[in-house]
Amino acid sequence: MYNQPLAEIFGFPAGNLSKEAMRYRRLRLCPFNNRVPNCTKDKADNPLGVCSVFTEDGIAITCPVRFRQEWLVAEDAAGFFFPEGTLWTSLTEVRLNDTKGESAGNIDVVLVAYDAQGKVTDFGALEIQGVYISGNVRRPFEHYMENPKANAEMNWRGKLNYPRPDYLSSSRKRLVPQLLYKGGILNSWGKKIAVALDKGFFETLPELKTTDSKNADIAWMVYDLEFIESSNTYSIKRSRTVYTQFHEAMDTIARPSVGPINEFLDRLQEKLDEKLENGGKPETKTIDLGD
Repeated sequence: MYNQPLAEIFGFPAGNLSKEAMRYRRLRLCPFNNRVPNCTKDKADNPLGVCSVFTEDGIAITCPVRFRQEWLVAEDAAGFFFPEGTLWTSLTEVRLNDTKGESAGNIDVVLVAYDAQGKVTDFGALEIQGVYISGNVRRPFEHYMENPKANAEMNWRGKLNYPRPDYLSSSRKRLVPQLLYKGGILNSWGKKIAVALDKGFFETLPELKTTDSKNADIAWMVYDLEFIESSNTYSIKRSRTVYTQFHEAMDTIARPSVGPINEFLDRLQEKLDEKLENGGKPETKTIDLGD
């Protein structure tokens, strides 16, 4: 059990006070292949340099760029998209349009296969999903950054709005809408999709019906962070890959878990009783159904 929520700050554990770690914090750099050398999370001029946070069971990756360490995520996705020996490269933040020419959003990473003349022969889409946080993570981050050496062992337990991963919002507000809309277009084109997410997040999703890699439309690439004692850093590793069909997976994830109607009726009754007990009167309205 950790007494503070920050697992990695600007790419390094809170307790890593090496020259390299301190330089990254001082210059607010990102070691994980951001589009620019600096961290740009939340605000470019005052970035929230938290890559991952501690949870009750491990670590949650909160920044999508964190998955880009050594571009292993692109290599793993390429293995799903293309035959062995294919020439490929990665392009980030590629706009995707719908049939009306309106933007359906940007694809995080598009892996492009090309021939000896540099002509595109195929492509696949890689979506990367970090975990949303409930509570306030900036407050402990700014406190730590005031003096990393003094605050490396800070105790943040019991503080108001202690930050925790919000897996439900991560799936309902971000992952599902993105996959339904952008993924629907890609799937209609017959193109494969890889989704990178961390272990804790994936384990909160409903159980998905699986298939083999050859018949799959989506590869769910599940990652975890492994502590490397010799360097006092965390390293990303793929723990497993789950292969599914697009429509079956979307139907399973997007379908709500339906509880019994009686519980809802009981809740309505409680609220009605409370209203009447407090002097409220039920509104009576006549509905005119016509002749």
